[in-house]
Amino acid sequence: MKYLEDVLIQPLISEKSYDRIADSNSYTFFVHTSSTKPEIKRAVEEIFEVDVLSVNTMYKKGKKKRFGYVLGQQSTRKVAIVTLGEGQTIEAFGV
Repeated sequence: MKYLEDVLIQPLISEKSYDRIADSNSYTFFVHTSSTKPEIKRAVEEIFEVDVLSVNTMYKKGKKKRFGYVLGQQSTRKVAIVTLGEGQTIEAFGV
């Protein structure tokens, strides 16, 4: 990736992601599909100024949806779960 801002697309906000924050201090992001774990780690550390312990990635397959009379499919997205050091938080999640 050329720029750090291109790696992280948006935070994933759901009940499950908030449970991860409370239990293991792990934050969930949608990331660019071609980004690697070292790129994700560097982007989170430099943008939010925190220490990242680990990065886990997975693909979230797009669902089939009906748009009127046309059957379509949502995009497949890459998700990164970033575990932070003890006592550190990211304010973007509002926790």
